[in-house]
Amino acid sequence: MLYLLFNFLCLNVLIVAEIEGLNMSHKGFKKNTSNIVVLYGRHAVFAALENQKRQIIQLICTPENRTELEQKFPHLSPVLKTKKEIEAIVGPNAIHQGFVLTASPLENIYLQDLCEQTQNLAKCRVLILDQVTDPQNVGAIIRSAAAFNASAVIVQDKNTPSESGVIAKASAGTIEFLPLIRVTNLSRAIEILKKSGFWIVGMDAHAQQKIDEIDKNSKLAIIMGSEGSGMRRLIQESCDITVRLDINPCVESLNVSTAASIILYELNK
Repeated sequence: MLYLLFNFLCLNVLIVAEIEGLNMSHKGFKKNTSNIVVLYGRHAVFAALENQKRQIIQLICTPENRTELEQKFPHLSPVLKTKKEIEAIVGPNAIHQGFVLTASPLENIYLQDLCEQTQNLAKCRVLILDQVTDPQNVGAIIRSAAAFNASAVIVQDKNTPSESGVIAKASAGTIEFLPLIRVTNLSRAIEILKKSGFWIVGMDAHAQQKIDEIDKNSKLAIIMGSEGSGMRRLIQESCDITVRLDINPCVESLNVSTAASIILYELNK
């Protein structure tokens, strides 16, 4: 009995640690150093349950959602909680739709694996995020990357929020199958991509050339800078070319996730 109580308390401590990370603003995001993530929302939870690589800890739903969950996943036995009890786990502002899942983080995917998987492809796309720190934007970009057939999203580990319920929800569950590759040194990663045949394209609002003018039939790595300051100088200097979106000059810029969607759509045509 004491052993079960100890495990229950440990699980709740880990959940609280994760939620504290979720509630940080994107200007001061907190890295999740625990070995648990709290996922919520129908798409995020269902996608995680369908992912055989995801290690499930506990599945929670409201009584109203029990039938739907058991019909789709008859081998699972969810823990039933009220909406207020779920809000105590994920926070009052999280759109949980009556579904919560605690699970282990996804295993790391390595850049070398991506290079090997794409080495025989004449045409493919990857996105590189240079200090995009808002988890909502990261999740939305992952969703767009999945929708428009990108091979992966690459981020610098120390400047990117950890895997979380916010990212999974914003990605609509696509984080379960779209590779999110974390690297220590973004400049070094770009050099490795170049050696693997990728053309490095930086997005710059002041560039002379437009995105629709580049050769789409090649291996492209598209760099998206942060909304505040764009690409860092060294990252921009590593680009083979910089291009811009052709937007109304009265509009200074677009949200980074919106811009990523448009770029990927254009390159996918």
